[in-house]
Amino acid sequence: MWVDTHCHLQLADAPPERLLERAEGVVDWLVAPGIDLDSSLASLALAESYPGRVLATAGLHPHDAQHWPAQGEALAGLLDRVVAVGEMGLDYYRDLSPRDAQRTAFAEQLSLARDHDLPAIVHTRDAFGDVFELVGESGHAERVVLHCWTGGPRWTKRFREIGVTFSFAGPVAFETGETVRLGAAQAPPERCMVETDTPYLAPPPHRGEDNEPAHVGLVGAALADVWGMEVDEVARLTSAEATRVFRRG
Repeated sequence: MWVDTHCHLQLADAPPERLLERAEGVVDWLVAPGIDLDSSLASLALAESYPGRVLATAGLHPHDAQHWPAQGEALAGLLDRVVAVGEMGLDYYRDLSPRDAQRTAFAEQLSLARDHDLPAIVHTRDAFGDVFELVGESGHAERVVLHCWTGGPRWTKRFREIGVTFSFAGPVAFETGETVRLGAAQAPPERCMVETDTPYLAPPPHRGEDNEPAHVGLVGAALADVWGMEVDEVARLTSAEATRVFRRG
């Protein structure tokens, strides 16, 4: 079965129990990342309700980076109860927080991940250069997960060289996803994971619908086409990497 390494169950309109029920037989376990204090607490509540099936994280998304001074201490206080720090990162596409605030929140969360020896789940959009610089400076690159990776071959090669893990989502299967597929071709399969980013970015044939963990195999099938592998082998490799990254089992 698959591991859905980035699934915001707590942000979906459908009840989590329904989404998990529909994923029976498809998804072994999943990670429900927090994007702010409230959603991180909701992630922890889900992990307590579904022990072993749902894993929690705590972090502040770049869209809300201006709230880091107010939420940072409380988020840091959750890190002994979670499996990763994040979702964190930089988003220069929407720029919903000032860029200096994004960089500060990102750098401080990378430091927390390093200090707590936890993976860092990283969002990057139109900010590859600054993400590369800050990850490189963090001394924590080998514990960094590049969530919903959409970089092309050049950036994939550069990040590959510093030892990150790539996590692919619906865009690798989109009709418009050729750049993502060219990037995926440069990513080492043994350093890759799959995710849905529920409730966002549903892969074909579910475009326009809310995404859910049951769809994660469609992401894996797209990677199988890119890598010239059997789908079962992609499931095995990505699940093994998820187990390693989140130190499960």
